[in-house]
Order: sequence, then C-alpha cells, then structure tokens
Amino acid sequence: MPAQQKKRSPLGWVLGLILGGIGLNILGSEIAAWLDIPLYLDSIGTVIASVFGGYVPGILVGFLTNLFKTIFDPPSIYYGVVNVLIAVFAAFFANRGWFKNFFKMLVCVLATGVIVGGFSAVLTWFLYGFATEGISADLAATIHDNTFFSLFPSQISADILIDLADKLITFFIAFGVYHLVPDRFRDKFILTNWQQDPLSREMLSVARKAKVRSLSLNAKILIVLVPSMFLIAIAATWISYQIYVNMTIEDRKELGTTVGKMAADIIDPDRVDEFIEEGHAAKGYDEIEHQLQLLRESSSDIDFVYVYRVLEDGYHVVFDIDTDEVKADEPGTILDIEEDVTPYLPELLDGKEIEPFTMDNKWGWLLTVYTPVYDSEGRCQCYACVDVSMSRLHSDAMIFLVKLFSLFFGLFILILAVGLWLTKYHIILPVNTISHSVSHFAHDDENAMTQHVEKIHKLAIDTGDEVENLYFAVSKMADDDLAYMQDIQEKNETIMQMQSGLIMILADLVESRDKCTGDHVRKTAAYTKIIMDHMKKLGIHTETLTDEFIENVYTGAPLHDVGKIHVPDQILNKKGRLDEEEFTIMKEHTTVGAEILDRAIELVPDTGYLREAKNLALYHHEKWNGSGYPIGIAGEDIPLSARIMAVADVFDALVSKRSYKEGMPFEKAMNIIHEGAGSHFDADVVRAFEDAEDEVRQVSEAHMSLYTPTETKL
Repeated sequence: MPAQQKKRSPLGWVLGLILGGIGLNILGSEIAAWLDIPLYLDSIGTVIASVFGGYVPGILVGFLTNLFKTIFDPPSIYYGVVNVLIAVFAAFFANRGWFKNFFKMLVCVLATGVIVGGFSAVLTWFLYGFATEGISADLAATIHDNTFFSLFPSQISADILIDLADKLITFFIAFGVYHLVPDRFRDKFILTNWQQDPLSREMLSVARKAKVRSLSLNAKILIVLVPSMFLIAIAATWISYQIYVNMTIEDRKELGTTVGKMAADIIDPDRVDEFIEEGHAAKGYDEIEHQLQLLRESSSDIDFVYVYRVLEDGYHVVFDIDTDEVKADEPGTILDIEEDVTPYLPELLDGKEIEPFTMDNKWGWLLTVYTPVYDSEGRCQCYACVDVSMSRLHSDAMIFLVKLFSLFFGLFILILAVGLWLTKYHIILPVNTISHSVSHFAHDDENAMTQHVEKIHKLAIDTGDEVENLYFAVSKMADDDLAYMQDIQEKNETIMQMQSGLIMILADLVESRDKCTGDHVRKTAAYTKIIMDHMKKLGIHTETLTDEFIENVYTGAPLHDVGKIHVPDQILNKKGRLDEEEFTIMKEHTTVGAEILDRAIELVPDTGYLREAKNLALYHHEKWNGSGYPIGIAGEDIPLSARIMAVADVFDALVSKRSYKEGMPFEKAMNIIHEGAGSHFDADVVRAFEDAEDEVRQVSEAHMSLYTPTETKL
C-alpha cells in the first residue's frame, strides 16, 4: 500500500476568509445606512472572498450574509441570490486573471453591475412593484418623471445605475486588497479538499485538461446534477405553490365563514319579513346595518357583506352594505340570481347550508359564503352572505413564486458549486492523475519505470471510496510490473551472459583448431567496439550506430571466423604460404560461416547479433575497391559492420606474432591501415580507428601478454 502523504489543509485560512467576508458585508451595509448614501456596499466581502478563495467561499459569504441579515430585515433572504450571483461573477473573472489588470477589472464592474443590477431590479419589481421606498426609489421616480420611460424601465435603469456605482466601489476595494496581499499568502485562501498529495500548478493544469473520447466525467456529472436539481426545484416549487394556494383559499373560506356566522348572529331572523317590507324604517335596522358595515371593514379581503332571502323569483334584499365602488341595493329589492349560484339554488331554496364557492363575474373573482339564518322554529329565513376577494390570490401567488425562485436559485448555485468542488477533488483530479500516471508509465527502462512507480505512490490518494480502491489496484499493478520487469531483466542478463559465454566457447572451439591465431576473436571484438564508439563520437554514420547496433556487432564479432570449422586442419595449420587451391578452400570459410549463421537465425529469428554476425562472417574479407572476396562487392554495398571488422581483422593479423613471423610494430601496422584507406578499407572507419589509437594500443598490449609462442603458428 502506498505511503500516505500529509495533505495541505487551508481550511483555517478559508474559514477566516469566509467569516471576514461576512463581517465586511455587514459592516459595509451599516456604513452605507449610517452615511445615508444610495449604495448597498453589502458585497465587498463577497467579492474579496471570491477573488481569493474561489467560487465556494464567495458563494457561501454571499448566501450567509443575507441569511444573517434576515434576523433584522426578513426580506433580505430573498436577495441572497443577488449576492450569490456577484460571487459567481467575481470568481469567474478572478480565475481568468482579470483582477491583475485595472482596466480588465473595470470590465468586471460593468458586466456585474448591468447583469446583476438588472436581475435585482426585476426581482424587486416582482416582489414590490414600482419602488416607493428604498435605495433606488428616489432615482426611479426622478427617471420616470423626467423621461419618457414607463415605471418598469425607470425601475430597471435606477437599479442598474446604483448597482454600477456600488460595484465600482466594491470591486475597487477588492482590487486594492488583492494587490496588497503578497503572492505567497494568496494560495492559502484557495479552498482545496485534496484527497491526494497536492498537485503542482503544472500537474494541476494537466489533470484539468485531460483529453477524453466523448464527454468528460465533469460534464457528465453536470448533466446529471443540474437537471436533477432543476427538476427537484421545479417539483418543490410547484408543491409549495399548490400548498400556498390551497392554504390561502382555506384561509379565505375560514374568513368568510367566520364573518358570515357573525353576520347571522347579528340579524333577528323572526323580523326578516319586517326588514324586507319596512327597510330603514324598521326598528333597529340601521343599527344592524352598521354592525354589518363594521364586519365588512374588519378585513381588506372582504369585498361585500349582504343578507338575501332566496326565493324562486330571485334574491330579496334584506340588508346590503355600501362600498366605495358599489352602491347598496334597497331592502325589498328583488335581484336576479347569478348564473354561478344556479347549481346551488335547490339547496338554497330548501334553506340548507352549502359549501363556499367561487364566482368570477362583473364584481371580480370572489369566494362566496352563504350562512343560513334560522328562526325560532328552525326555518331558514335568509342567508348572511360574504364575498371574499380572490383577485389578490394571483398576485400574492406570483410574489410567493418569486420568493421561492430567489431562495431556490441562490441555494441551487450554492449546492452546485459545493457539489462540483467536492467532485473535483474526490473524483476528477484523482482519476485524471491516475490516468496520467498510468498513460506515461514506462515498461522498457527500469530506471524510468522505478521513477514512475514512485510518482504513483506519491499521489497518496485517500478518497476512502472506489476511486481509492482503483488507486490501490493501479499502485499494486505498478509494483507488480516493476518486480516482473526486474525479474525479466535479471533473467535476460543471465541469458545474455550464457549466450556470450556460448559464443566465446564456440569461437574458442574454432580458434583452437587454428594454432596460429591466438586470442584473435577477443581482440577483434574489442577493436570493433572501439572503432564504433569513435565513429559515433566523430559523427560518422550516427543514424546506424545505435546502441543496439553496437551491441549486436560487438556480440557477434567473435563469430566472424566461425566458417573455419569447415577448413581442413592441414590447410588451417599449414606452415608457409597456401597454394592457389588451398587458398580457394580457405576463402570458403566466409560463405560457410554465413550458412552456419543462417541456420542459427532460422532457429532464433529475432536475434539481431546473429544477423550482424552473418554480415561479419560473409563480408569481412571484402575490400572497399571491390577486390576482396567472396563476392567482390565494393564501397557502401559492403555492410558497415563488415567494413569495421575488416580494419580490426587486418590490424590484429599485422601486430600479432605467428610461428612463421614476428608481430609487426604497432606504428607500422597503423601506417599500413592508413595507407589502405580508400582502397582496402572504408576511409571513415580508418579515421575513427586512428582517432582511437591510444585505446587500440592498450588492447593490443594487454593481449600480447597472454600470448604463448609455442601455441601459435600461421
């Protein structure tokens, strides 16, 4: 299991930023009120928290500020969404570095003032209509009175102008604070929730910009989260709206029923006939009418109070109360029964009690309550009627919806910001860093592989969920891969050692038949390595002289004379020069060697050193001018490895002591090689050989001490 790293925790600084932001908002609001200036100054802390901490701290400051202000000013809660939007705008611009430049900051002021100010004005309009009091009231009235603007545009214009001035001061203060705080302290206020070792800025940028085939995980979370929250908000709003409407209707019914019963108690049912016939002349009539008038005025929701006797020919007016808009009918007047009442007429004629019902006629949308008035014998003499206004239900319900919207929208943004913040540090960044680490995992180099495994361990992801399980699985896989790689390399090294040993044994077997060659195969292999290293140093054939090529040539070099196993001993160990026929047989060791190595390649087709060994065996006696054998090819048609071996082979033959000759002095042998450049040898190879003279001398002298004369013969 990877070792867990200590996480950086800025929560103390962030909490201080949030509390300080709330305090600044309230202080600014109180200062504006104390100075009696037409500004809010209640979002200074919100902007500062957003600029330093990001979306979540800024939104929390904005929302909590208005939540706190409701203790003294309840309607403030409905403007929490405005402060939240200010936080979103400020964080958005700050993340793009606009607070580093004064002129870009002015663009932030303009955008925030116009959009948020306009939104605030619309919210105020729906809640209160045209402002008659408040910060923007005087300016709105002035605009309306002195321009062609109607009420709504006047209100919008006033709120936007005031908001622009307010945000100019607010953002300017935040801009100043931002530039006063040293860079080393700014990062302390950024709200992180690392569930892994904190990423560097470079790695954080890589993790954020991880490429995906279709939609990113962040986008998918947004697709799920936003519609879900939106549907929940709609459902909650609709349910709340229905509850509000139903409760309002029930309140209206209760009001109408209560007033109706009180009106019925005032009337003397045994004198209804007298009241109809005599009207105001009847004793106590005016007093009863006055009491009914007081009942109508007891609530602004009551439009009409009247007393009717319901008969087949219509309503017979017993009492009717004047209103400011409608003059009352005189007692005894017979009125037509409204169409809305017709369904209830049978019950009314029978003197029964009916449920309150609504009417929508020339008098408006009304909730009507008919309360029967029974005489001493239990007969219904009339109905005390109360019409409760329902026209304000729509406007009240609309205001209620706006309030719900402002609450839900502010809360919606807060929940969304917190959700995305948690998702970022619990899912997005851990998954992307795991993905990045695995995608760059090296499998061909042990050192690089070890470094990548260490980097994976240093991620130290501890989300405590499936992401952490995935991380541990990836870490274990990386550890297993590294262990497997190390095991494979150890086995490869063992195989390579065995292979090199077998090659040397095979070369020694061939060499042991030739009693003249001494340590020839080892020296020529060493010379080829020296030549290739210096060719690379001099920039000769660097595209060909890769590490793999050099290793293959060096490993295959001891097999360049493997074909001599086919040459008879009497020819191989003959004293003196070979005749023409013997030399022809001797030359066959090149083609025979190639055939032997061809059969080896068939058994091990992917072994590069065998292919180079074949080139060495077949072509190492070819000459640059084309006069060599066995094929007679020239120049660069001769494989590079064979051109290198040609120099190494001839040089070793020159300096080595044979039974029929002494070894040639080193300098003379070097001169012969030099003279053969461009005719016998590739001039570039000779140049590299001469450049490595000191190293060549060391190899030559080291092997001469191992030579025993009695064992050698040309």
